[in-house]
Amino acid sequence: MFQGNAIVGQSGGPTSVINSSLCGVVQSCFELGQKSADSKIDKVFGMQYGVEGFMQDKVLDFGTIAPETIEGLKTTPGSALGSCRHKVQESDFPIILEQLKKYNIRYYFLAGGNDTMDTICRVEKYCKAQGYELRGLGVPKTVDNDLFATDHTPGFGSAARYVALSVKQAGVLARDMKKVDQYVVFQTIGRDAGWLPAAAACAKIDPEDAPHIILVPEIPFNFAKFIAKAQETLDKFGFVSVVCGEGIRDANGVVVSSLDADGNEIKKEKTVDKFGNQELGAMAGTSVAVALHKMLGKHLKRENGVPCRGEFQVTESLPMCGADRATELDIQEAWNCGRRAVELALEGKSGVMVTMNRTSNSPYKVEYETAPLDAVAVEAKPMPLEYVDADNLFVTPACVEYLRPLVGDLPKYVKLF
Repeated sequence: MFQGNAIVGQSGGPTSVINSSLCGVVQSCFELGQKSADSKIDKVFGMQYGVEGFMQDKVLDFGTIAPETIEGLKTTPGSALGSCRHKVQESDFPIILEQLKKYNIRYYFLAGGNDTMDTICRVEKYCKAQGYELRGLGVPKTVDNDLFATDHTPGFGSAARYVALSVKQAGVLARDMKKVDQYVVFQTIGRDAGWLPAAAACAKIDPEDAPHIILVPEIPFNFAKFIAKAQETLDKFGFVSVVCGEGIRDANGVVVSSLDADGNEIKKEKTVDKFGNQELGAMAGTSVAVALHKMLGKHLKRENGVPCRGEFQVTESLPMCGADRATELDIQEAWNCGRRAVELALEGKSGVMVTMNRTSNSPYKVEYETAPLDAVAVEAKPMPLEYVDADNLFVTPACVEYLRPLVGDLPKYVKLF
């Protein structure tokens, strides 16, 4: 009989549905934990502020939380347990193991992205090497949609809808205000993958509709091509809607947020996070949207040769917590992933992350499977090149077909002329 307590934590940035996954884990531990003939879950704990808080003995007992509060997690944004971005060091492992033993933790669940899966993988391997039996399971989470081995991640669909709605509504505004402002640049989060900026394509019905240009990290930024496409669009429609990912780079690997109005690099010191990733956006005190705005302001010209003016929109973390735009599908799939992690743990599985495999697009259907933690940890999953239209600075119909079930139906707006 494999028996002990369970603990669940959240790590990295939130999504609007990460608490639904938390709900799925906790409710399933209580519901299924005593039903298996070979595995038992006694108590269910939560890490406050992830593994960093766990090492500081910040632990919550879910047995003291009202069932209606746990149920309410399904539609609550943020990270209800508190999150962290702590990179586990070798010196941390003995502390973590001591804490696991203190609370008799035998079931270890973490919801997060690439770095979180790396944490679970390393903790589970360390415990095994020390002779401590622990079942470590990963629950996928990221608005970036860049985890390997899964069709998509919980949190992405809602964030994608946030982007699509924002670009659609801002596009209507830009169209109607084109005699005043001739361009708008909308920036999404997403360091290495273009899934979120690509989601803006779901907003487009007619050629005039926003967005007109989508810039993703998978395709190197070309200054001359960008300006030419923007000018062509302006000449045709009278305004330009640009959507960009925060991590787009030029052919030399330079982030576009470090380029000047002529597309040349501005030399400055780079800032990095705890995982060695270059900081982008507000975290680095810079913005690719601002850089693109400056380029367009200097080089885009109206019919009379007068320079254009426009605006930029940088939502930063808002798509990660926009519960008002969370989709029912995303909420349910997040909960399902949490439940499946518990089922797998009770079946004796460990060292894996729950994945979703899309078996049908119409009608939409997924099956819940698994992938080894070390196969999904650290490295990001880019968009496949068949989803990107590099020539037209946009995405392909195949990409939109993939995105639509996750984004859901969007409102239709009328035009007077």
